[in-house]
Amino acid sequence: MAGFTVSNSNRFLDTGITRDSQSLAIEGGVSNSTSTTGAGKSFADTLKEAVSGVNEMQKSSDKAMQDLATGKTDNVADVMIAAEKADIALKVMVQVRNKIIDAYQEVMKMQV
Repeated sequence: MAGFTVSNSNRFLDTGITRDSQSLAIEGGVSNSTSTTGAGKSFADTLKEAVSGVNEMQKSSDKAMQDLATGKTDNVADVMIAAEKADIALKVMVQVRNKIIDAYQEVMKMQV
């Protein structure tokens, strides 16, 4: 069966660029270090990096808003784009957190 399956997903992860159904490039894919080195990052390290990335987006958005308010910049479009990116990143992080909590609760319900 053609398409995106677990067995062929490493090919997409290793390239760093994935394409959707309309062949639009999505840059900055996830690198899979476990397939090449054998020693990957832990789940906790991956989560810490994701949270710190969202935190940096929030900080840069706040800095852009402060610059706009103090008159250091007059580019409202860039400030709004930075704010929306930070907002979307935070919403995605909250949804990931919710999924992790749901998965944890499901594991705790299992009988050993």
